[in-house]
Amino acid sequence: MNFRLFVLPQGLWPLALAATLPAHGQSSAPQPLPPTVVTATRVPQPLTDVVADVSVVDRETIERSGAASLGEVLSRLPGVELVRNGGPAGNTSLFLRGAESRFTAVYLDGVRIDSQAGDGGASWNALPLAQVDRIEVVRGPAAAVYGSDAIAGVVQIFTRKGEGAFNPSVTAAVGTHHRRALDLSATGTKGRLDYAIGLARESSDGFDARPTFNPDRDGYRSLSGSARLGVKLAEGQRLEATWLDHDLDADYDGSRTQDDRSASDLRSLGLHWTAVWSKHYTTRVSVSESQDRYATSPSPYQTKTRVRSHLWQNEIRLGAQLFTVAAERREDRLESSAVEGQTLSRAQNALALGYGLRQGAHTLQLNARHDDDSEFGGKTTGSIAYALALAQGWRGTLSYGSAFRAPSLYQRFSEYGAPTLQPQSSHNVEAGLRYAQGSSAFSVAVYRNRVRDLIDFVFGPGPCPGAGEPFSLGCYANVGKAEYAGLSLQGNHRLGRVDLSASVDFQRPRDRATDNLLARRAPRHATLGARTLWADWTVGADWRLSSYRYDRVDNLTRLGGYGLVDLSASRTVAKDWTLIARVDNLGDKDYEMAKDYATAGRTVYLALKWSPR
Repeated sequence: MNFRLFVLPQGLWPLALAATLPAHGQSSAPQPLPPTVVTATRVPQPLTDVVADVSVVDRETIERSGAASLGEVLSRLPGVELVRNGGPAGNTSLFLRGAESRFTAVYLDGVRIDSQAGDGGASWNALPLAQVDRIEVVRGPAAAVYGSDAIAGVVQIFTRKGEGAFNPSVTAAVGTHHRRALDLSATGTKGRLDYAIGLARESSDGFDARPTFNPDRDGYRSLSGSARLGVKLAEGQRLEATWLDHDLDADYDGSRTQDDRSASDLRSLGLHWTAVWSKHYTTRVSVSESQDRYATSPSPYQTKTRVRSHLWQNEIRLGAQLFTVAAERREDRLESSAVEGQTLSRAQNALALGYGLRQGAHTLQLNARHDDDSEFGGKTTGSIAYALALAQGWRGTLSYGSAFRAPSLYQRFSEYGAPTLQPQSSHNVEAGLRYAQGSSAFSVAVYRNRVRDLIDFVFGPGPCPGAGEPFSLGCYANVGKAEYAGLSLQGNHRLGRVDLSASVDFQRPRDRATDNLLARRAPRHATLGARTLWADWTVGADWRLSSYRYDRVDNLTRLGGYGLVDLSASRTVAKDWTLIARVDNLGDKDYEMAKDYATAGRTVYLALKWSPR
C-alpha cells in the first residue's frame, strides 16, 4: 500500500503527536477495571483481552456529543465515515473501514437489524439515538461468529439496563433548525427484578436538503420507546426481555413539484435466557424478531423486512481455555410494492465453533462457522487471531478472517433481480500494535480486505451477466471486485489537566477492476479532541477532518475536503441538574457529503438534564 501523508496544518501536529504517542513515567495509581465487551466473540470478556479492533461508546459520551443521530456519534470513531443525503433523517450510509453499509452487521440488544430491500443493510436513520445507552464497534470480519453480513465488522447497540435504586431522568433540549427534544427514562431494581424504560420525542424543521432541486425545508418528527426487563429465576439463571419501537416521519426532496414524505418504522423484540450451570458451563438461548418498514408518499412505495432469529449458545471453560458451540437459525421475509405484492422469504441454519486461550503472554482466538442457506446452499467461514504481550503495556496482534454477505431478497427477486446471484465473499488480513499504560493508550492497525463476487447494478439494455436473460433498464449481477485497505491510528493521553485524543485513518477503498476509488469515501480522515475542567465546567473541542472523495465510482465528480470544529461544555447547575451545550461546525463550513445535497452548517444544541443521585 502506498499512502501519502495526511496534510494537517503545522500547528496541529503537536496535538496529534501528544494524543497518539505513549507517555512514560505516569503515576502507578490504581486504574479502573477495563470495560467488559461481548460483541467480539459473543462472550463477555474484558476489553484488554480482546484481540479484535474494538471501540466502546458510553452514555456520557453520547449525551455530550449533542448528536441528532446514531450515525453522527459513530462517525467520530476510528475507521468510520458517515455520508447522508441531507439532515439526520435523510438516507444514511455508514462506511466501516471503507466498506459498504450492507457489509456491517448490526444488533440491537442482541436482536439482528437488517433490511432485505434494495442492496440491504441496516437503516441507520431509523435507529433511535435517544434509546441508546452503549455502543460496541468491532472492526474487521466477524462472519465466523455472526454469519452473513459481517464483512467489515459488527455494531452492537445496547439500550439502558436496570441497576441499583430507582433512578428517573428527564432531558429537554432545543437547537438550531427549531430542533426540540424530550427524553424520559427510569431504571432500577426491585428484588429479583431489574427494569429500564425510555420514551423520547424529537422534531426539527430541518434545512433545505437539495437547494437547487426543490427549495424547501426538510424536517422530521421522531417518537421512540424502549423497555428492558430482567428477572433472576434462580442462582445463575436470568431471563431478559427487550423491546424497542421507533417511528420516524421525514420530508425529503424526491420531486421538483411536490413535497415528498417518508415513514420509517423500526421494531425489535427479544427474549434471552442465560444459565450459569457451573464455573465451567454456561448456556444462552435467544429468540428475537425485528421489523423494518419504509414507505413514501405521495409517490407510492412501501417495503417491510422481518428478521427472526433463534440462538442456542454453549460456553465451556477449562482453565485458560474457552470452547463455544452455537446453533443459530435466521429467517428473512420481504414484502414490497417493488416485487408485485409477493412475499419473499429464505432461511439460514448455522453451526458455529469457537476456541479461546489466554496463557501468559499469549492470546489465541479461533472461530469456524457453516451457514446453510435455503436459496444458494452452504457457506463456510473461519478466522484466526493471535496476540502477544511484547513488553509492559505493549501488545502485538495478527489475524485472518473470511466472511460473506448473502444477496438481499430484493436483489434476487425484484424486477431487476437475478435468482442466480451468489454470496459476496471476502478475505481479510490484519496486523496491529497496541500500548496502554496509566492514562495513555495508543494503537495502530494495518489491514487489507478483498471482496469478490461483489453485487453491482448493471445498467441496460442488454443481457444480464451470469443469467443471460435480456433486460431493458438494468439488473443486479456478481460483476464487481473491491479492496478495502488502510492504516488506522488512534490514541489518548492526559497532559496535565487536559485529556487529549486522536484518530487518523489512511485508506484506499477501490474498485479492483478499474483501480478507481469507491464512491463517497475519503482516502484520509481524522478526529482530534481535547477535554478539560475549567471553572466547574467540563469543556471540550473536536476537530474533524476529511480529505477529498468522489461522488461516483467513475471518479469524474470530485467533492472537496473539509475541516469542522466542534465545541462542547457541561456543568452541574444545581443539585441533580446538568446543563449541556454544544456548537457543531463552529466556522459554518459549507461542504458536501453527496453531490448536490446540503449539510447543516453551524448548529447549536442546549440540553437540561434532571437526574437525582
